[in-house]
Amino acid sequence: MKRRDFLKTAGLTALAVTLPFRQCLSADTKKAKVLYFTRSQGFQHDPVKLIDGGPSLSDKAFLKWGEKHHIEFVCGKDGTIFDGDLDQFDGFVFYTSGNFLEEKATDGSKPMSEEGMKRFLKAVEDGKGFVGIHAAPDSMKTPGELFENQENVHPYISLIGGEFVKHDAQQEAKSLITKPVDLPWLKDKGDSFLLFEEWYALKNFSKDIHVILVQETNGMKGPTYNRPPFPSTWAHLYGKGRSAYTSIGHRNNIWEDDHYVQFFGELIEWSIGRFDMDLTPNIDQVTPSASVLQNK
Repeated sequence: MKRRDFLKTAGLTALAVTLPFRQCLSADTKKAKVLYFTRSQGFQHDPVKLIDGGPSLSDKAFLKWGEKHHIEFVCGKDGTIFDGDLDQFDGFVFYTSGNFLEEKATDGSKPMSEEGMKRFLKAVEDGKGFVGIHAAPDSMKTPGELFENQENVHPYISLIGGEFVKHDAQQEAKSLITKPVDLPWLKDKGDSFLLFEEWYALKNFSKDIHVILVQETNGMKGPTYNRPPFPSTWAHLYGKGRSAYTSIGHRNNIWEDDHYVQFFGELIEWSIGRFDMDLTPNIDQVTPSASVLQNK
């Protein structure tokens, strides 16, 4: 599928950015190209809603950030792009919900094909980067009850490293920062930080994830958070590809704040190989009861 056709059907704009990039990148740094995919077959979050038929709030945030960081973002909702040329992309960023393969979608977008899904997963497995934001693990969910069911998870859940359960009311909560601190955005934040957000409860964590942020549930309000601390931001390898996820990103004010967009951006830069992080699996050490979904 041609890029122009994707943009037409998605109702979005792709911008090739050529402005000066940040000082820490050398003059010969290869310009990266990243697909930002926001199909909402289920609930559509405000940051990914098109504004008057044009780019969404999160699209605009990434396009602006990309101008400064030598990354071209192609933004869209049309799943048929995965039937086209994926070699053009260095990485993929998903802020999605629901089943990618279902024909009918809340936002009216076209679905992925079965072959497109296989091609996407293979692209990451072969070395492309991937970052999931907020609602991304609310896609391709495991059928059945809320218990852990890792043997039957969809390969996409294995790629992202965890699966959405539910959430309660938005509230201020503490994120605990694990050591070592390799993500530059976290280096001046001490051991933790507070943020008012819609916090996702998650399950079916991949055993190989390196947890970056831990959801401190002590003091949180609502039955969903009546459980031990669990991972909320992490990174791991999927074959040769780098995959990261963060539950942050629900609220519009997050996307209007360059500080938090930089956080997302650094996860993207890591995923496409611009810097390294310690990926030693640590879920059993920093969140030993992550699989416990309810305190007794």
